Amino acid sequence: MTLSLNQKAALLSLLLLAVGLLVWEAAIPGQKPLSEMTEYERLTGGGAQKAGVPPPSQVIAKAWEQLSNPFYDAGPNDKGIGIQIGYSIYRVLTGYALAAIVALPLGFLIGMSPVAYRALNPFIQVLRPISPLAWMPLALFIIQDSEASAIFVIFICSIWPMLINTAFGVAGVRSDWVNVARTHELGPLKTAFTVILPAAAPTIITGMRISIGIAWLVIVAAEMLVGGTGIGYYVWNEWNNLDLTSVIFSILMIGVVGMLLDSAFGALQRAVAYAE
Repeated sequence: MTLSLNQKAALLSLLLLAVGLLVWEAAIPGQKPLSEMTEYERLTGGGAQKAGVPPPSQVIAKAWEQLSNPFYDAGPNDKGIGIQIGYSIYRVLTGYALAAIVALPLGFLIGMSPVAYRALNPFIQVLRPISPLAWMPLALFIIQDSEASAIFVIFICSIWPMLINTAFGVAGVRSDWVNVARTHELGPLKTAFTVILPAAAPTIITGMRISIGIAWLVIVAAEMLVGGTGIGYYVWNEWNNLDLTSVIFSILMIGVVGMLLDSAFGALQRAVAYAE
């Protein structure tokens, strides 16, 4: 039986995963008595008999334990991984939606108007390179709410890729298509929705896809700073508890959620690719 390209790629991925886990498991040192451990080994081992990075078997056991009851709530500092990820996704999607509300119309304006582009471009070029986390102290001072400040940071990091890609996509629409719309006496709004938007959609979705990836990266760091809830806080809290097994598990969960978010926008991108 001949395997397809996707099947071959899947088998290779599984093989690489298995080899990686075996090498990781074999590389972990054996048991060491606490009396023979250095102070650093005791700290990184959390007082356990085996110091240092845990083997994958322990991480898998931790994953089973956490995922079997992901929504438990035993107090402010003890919530299930599902609740923590839920808080993070809520903040990401809220800030992301606010960024889209601003970036998409403004990107259309910049893409369709050379005057607007020249007027706004200096501000974009100054604000775009600023690290989103650099805004956090100012946001905390002005807003005085950690939840809203985290959402603001997501907003400020999500807006630029969407804005720039929307402007680029709109400006790149073929002028003869717009001229045909004018000859049919279509108004500006109808031209934007029936001609420009379908043609620019792949580029716009690319910007949105980049933005969601950046937003997920930033929320983890933001939650480490503001604390309280979220997957970033969970990572930092488990490190403070010297539980490296939970830290590695949470890192893997961050990667899985980021992959799912990217896959969703990848599917949307493929759905509108016909408009090119």
